[in-house]
Amino acid sequence: MEVIAYEMNYANNSVEKSNIVCVPFELEYFQEYMKIYNECFYEMRKALDIQPYNFLNDYKQIIEKVKDIYLLINQGEIIGSIACYGNEIDDLIVNKKFQHRGYGKQLLLWGMQRIREKNNEPITLHVAKWNNDALMLYKKVGFEITNEVLV
Repeated sequence: MEVIAYEMNYANNSVEKSNIVCVPFELEYFQEYMKIYNECFYEMRKALDIQPYNFLNDYKQIIEKVKDIYLLINQGEIIGSIACYGNEIDDLIVNKKFQHRGYGKQLLLWGMQRIREKNNEPITLHVAKWNNDALMLYKKVGFEITNEVLV
């Protein structure tokens, strides 16, 4: 099955202020992170028949990336996470029980601010065409589709 994703860019120099604080990923959170990550992507991976449906199953899969993964935690529980690789935002996830409360937008803004602290180059991200909620959020914040790619 062909999976279509949009490459999106945010070219503005300024970013709306986020009202959250994220912390660097720590190994002690891996099991909880893995559960939330897989829950967030399971529906899309199944609908698009991207196997395995539960992709993340070993810390080794992210060991090279953890320095760029940030967590939003409240009372020891992960609310959500975002990864910032250079100028790219990836793996924006929100724990299912905290979804539809604005955390996705706040995580996105936090990641954008983190990138803007380093430079004013366009911020990029990729989103599956299937993921309409995320697509609408990114557009609302100011991202524009720059390319359509087959994944």
